[in-house]
Amino acid sequence: MSNQKREPGGCGCASIPFSVILLFLGGGYWLFTQRDNLEISRFFNHEIIADIPFLNTWATSTDKSPPTLPNIPEIPQTTNPEPKPQSQPQPEAQPETPPKSPTIKPPSPIPSSPLNTWEGKPIRGIYLSRYQATNNASEETIRARVRYYRDRGINTIIHGVWGNACTMYESQVMQAKFGYSSCQNLFEEEWIDWLIDEAHKHGMEVHAYFEKGIKIDENSHAFDWAVQRGWIVPGVDRTHPGVDHYVLNVGIPEVAQFFTDIVVEFVQKYPTIDAVQWDDYLGYHDELPGQIDRTPKLTNFVRNMIAQMKAANPSVSFDICHHNPYWAKQYFAADLEAWGVDRFFIQVYAEENFDDEMVYVEASDGISITERQLNRLPELIDNPNIPNILLFPLSGEPERLADKVHELTI
Repeated sequence: MSNQKREPGGCGCASIPFSVILLFLGGGYWLFTQRDNLEISRFFNHEIIADIPFLNTWATSTDKSPPTLPNIPEIPQTTNPEPKPQSQPQPEAQPETPPKSPTIKPPSPIPSSPLNTWEGKPIRGIYLSRYQATNNASEETIRARVRYYRDRGINTIIHGVWGNACTMYESQVMQAKFGYSSCQNLFEEEWIDWLIDEAHKHGMEVHAYFEKGIKIDENSHAFDWAVQRGWIVPGVDRTHPGVDHYVLNVGIPEVAQFFTDIVVEFVQKYPTIDAVQWDDYLGYHDELPGQIDRTPKLTNFVRNMIAQMKAANPSVSFDICHHNPYWAKQYFAADLEAWGVDRFFIQVYAEENFDDEMVYVEASDGISITERQLNRLPELIDNPNIPNILLFPLSGEPERLADKVHELTI
């Protein structure tokens, strides 16, 4: 029987050199003592670590994973969040016109001062005769005059541009009708432009004053022409002592159209004029001969003239300064309330019945007075029911009147 080589039994530890065993034991001890620093637990599955006490000690001491927390809703980051596009909250729709506030007033041409003060009157006007522009008044004269009245508290200049059936400007209507284009007075053609421009620079208004209205006297260049064509109402108008006036008959279509053409031409020639104004010379005094009611024809004439003027330039105001409505209709055939004017001012040029006139004045757009009523100025200013005050220099000295008013109102 052949000899067979027998495998050694056991684990074979006896064959391991003793030095290797010491090395293994020493390394294990070192690893055990340095377990906190080496974080060996990260190389083992957590389930294995939990089952092996030796390794479990590493897990409790070295595992720096965050503990399991209760289910708490996420708190959004507050440090430098990344901007994300999102719809912005829309403001509430605002009305096109903001609601009125008791402390904020919308812009208005009306002065902010109370109506019972001089500065609070929307129109503080003074009349200047057309003759103020004669003798070739220069541009500097015209502009300085505007500033003069501004410095005395006047904000509206009511300047004559017509009188005695002729214009104080070059008029094609005049040229076509009479063969001459204006009054024979010497004046600079641009004077109205200078007047309007300077006034508007200072926040003032210019109203074109049609002096003498439909009346003429024998000095008018149109007098003989009007007599020959039968334009004049029979009789003499002696409403104002010392002057004999003759009244042109606007019941004649040609006469009515002439005046209408004059007004239309004016507002087209001077489109930035603020208003045109006629006065009590637009009427027929009841002392004229004949029992003829001229009220209907006068009313039709005025209403048509206003309509055509508005069609030519709707921004211009058509104003009247006349007697009170009762007196005007009773004695001048002027049914003012039927005319459809924009503004109506009442002349009160006498002390007699002054207080009685206030009933009509307060129902109108204002009052016109002369130097003779300046003693009444304080009470007129103090009355909030009288919005506008016009000053008529009966003496022919408007500068002096303005000075007196300034002294009373400063």
